[in-house]
Amino acid sequence: MQNAKESILLKFLCYIFIPIMIFVLTISIIDVSITSQYGEMEGPEEYIETEEFGREYLLALIYKVQDISEDKEEQRINQKNTNTSQTSEMISESYLTASETNTSGDTSFDKETSKLFSHYNEIEDESYEYPVYYEVANYNSTMISQYINYIIIDEETGNMFTNIRSNNYPEEINKLKAEKTYWSYQDGNIITNINTINQESTKYMTSSAYSIDNFEGYEVYSNIAPDTLNYSNSLYVQQTVYNIFKGHENLPAYLIPLSAISIIIMIVYLIWATGHEKGKEGIQLNSIDKISYEIISIVIMFVIGMMMSFAIASVESQIPQRILMSVFLLCYLIGYACLAVWVSTTIRRLKAKQFIRSFLTYKVCRWIKVTIEKIFRKVTDKENANRKITIMYWGFVVISIILACTMWSGIGLLVLIAFWMWTYYKLLQYNKKVQKINEALRNIYEGNPNVKLNEEELEGTLKIMAKYINDIAGGFTNAIDQSLKSERLKTELITNVSHDIKTPLTSIINYVDLLKKEEINNAQIEQYIAVLDKKSQRLKKLIEDLVEASKVSSGNVKLNMEVINLKELLNQTIGEFEDKLEKKNLKTEMDLPNENVLITADNRYLYRVIENVFSNISKYALEGSRVYIKLEKHKEEVYLEFKNISKDKLNISAEELMQRFVRGDKSRYTEGSGLGLSIAESLTELQGGKFKIDIDGDLFKVEIKWKGES
Repeated sequence: MQNAKESILLKFLCYIFIPIMIFVLTISIIDVSITSQYGEMEGPEEYIETEEFGREYLLALIYKVQDISEDKEEQRINQKNTNTSQTSEMISESYLTASETNTSGDTSFDKETSKLFSHYNEIEDESYEYPVYYEVANYNSTMISQYINYIIIDEETGNMFTNIRSNNYPEEINKLKAEKTYWSYQDGNIITNINTINQESTKYMTSSAYSIDNFEGYEVYSNIAPDTLNYSNSLYVQQTVYNIFKGHENLPAYLIPLSAISIIIMIVYLIWATGHEKGKEGIQLNSIDKISYEIISIVIMFVIGMMMSFAIASVESQIPQRILMSVFLLCYLIGYACLAVWVSTTIRRLKAKQFIRSFLTYKVCRWIKVTIEKIFRKVTDKENANRKITIMYWGFVVISIILACTMWSGIGLLVLIAFWMWTYYKLLQYNKKVQKINEALRNIYEGNPNVKLNEEELEGTLKIMAKYINDIAGGFTNAIDQSLKSERLKTELITNVSHDIKTPLTSIINYVDLLKKEEINNAQIEQYIAVLDKKSQRLKKLIEDLVEASKVSSGNVKLNMEVINLKELLNQTIGEFEDKLEKKNLKTEMDLPNENVLITADNRYLYRVIENVFSNISKYALEGSRVYIKLEKHKEEVYLEFKNISKDKLNISAEELMQRFVRGDKSRYTEGSGLGLSIAESLTELQGGKFKIDIDGDLFKVEIKWKGES
């Protein structure tokens, strides 16, 4: 059962067979209905012999004759009114002329004024001696009237009315008489091969208003157009039913219950299985189910209505049977598909308990409810800033309206103006309190945590904000104090430890110097002394770096700012490192300007910055590579750049490399404390410069900028 519920194939087959079964059921019901009404018919020819067809055929011709008679009578009245308004002499002359042309003594119908009829246009035809009028468009309400070929002759005027285009109308009359479905009226006699509307049958078919007497004074010749069976009309319906059930007269008897039961079974299965998918629990909704129910219902009903209208319009139009069947089939399938989508989405929403929630109306009402609840919470929440604003605003509106209604009196106008001024004053007071809070926040942002707001002067949300700001300011003050204390303790620790280490280290260095001066014949001992000398010097340098880094970070550095020739200082430093660079086979590429480059800095600390950079290059540059040094001045800014290729892979970022005790390759045990670049950066910034490192693969670049002196 679970597999059947989740089977996509079964659902697909049901959706395919339901429209087929509905079509079979509909055709079967139509056939049974037509058979019960008209009896057993083998084809459309039998339908022509039915009383219904005869009545419709006869009424169509009566309508046309009546229309011609009404137009003719209207023209008689117009002619009579025109003659009456003329002078007595013209009246007498017109009367004599009328007497000569009307031998019967009745008021004559002037052919010259009878050229236009409501549904006919006069055409020229030399084969007929009287005017011929061609029907512009079919105007009868009966369906069969669209398929009747007719010629009507007014016996009084000789005028001919027809819907047949021809150059020889006497010959057309003979052609009409030769057709199977021929009907004519002449001198009170009916000549036809349609038994239901012959001379005897018409006596019992028509009423007093629409009887055979309507044809008096006219000759009528007509027949059913030969190609009528190829177009949509009642005859076409009969032919279609005949073609479908030809040879299966008893088939509909058991097709109706069989197709109805099949449809019910498939619909029940789809209702049961809709929404279930293989491998998924519960009812599954798709993208269509997420569309608002009203919208999808309106769209689907609109499409179905359009298809029905299109199908009905196609029946009333003259199109071939094969095209009409295709139109019917297309409209039917589109309408069924829309209806299937609408029903399936309705079932899924109901089974998933989302039907009511899928309505746009529900969503709008829920949004309104949520919005009202939010407004209510804001108004009732004393700690919410919107509460006071909402109350004040709407209170202002209501009071203003009330006072405005009393403006007819001078006192009311004064009270209204006073109320507006009081409201403006309260807004200024409120804004003044907000400004105090804003000023406190600005001070904290700028690094001044010594802020204290008087909470008693404020109320509501502003009071809560003041409390938070005071707490934040106090926390910042404590954090800064703790940070300063920690930094001070750290500096003192480094200074004290460094001092304690330097005293015995100095003794070690001195004694190593004394040992170096002694004559020692043991090569092994000389090697030991060399190692002691090297390591003690390295330790001394490390201690000096620690002390200097500590002083720089704590700001405990006294600068002696003066104008320095950076070009000269750079050449001096390069000369000092020349031996170390040559030892690593590093070639220096200099790009220095011809003129002197002056900056304001501390000569000792500036030298330390450049020395640290050169020291870093001499330790970590790739042997046998080039070192690029560039010094230039752009407007008021001096730019110094060092570039070299690292001998080891730079596996860290520039930001990490600038941190203390960090070197390019953390796995190496080479000389250096990892403080050189950090000290260089700090010293540069203390002197008003900018120190920056860039790493691009193995390329190591240092950029230093100062404000130049003219």
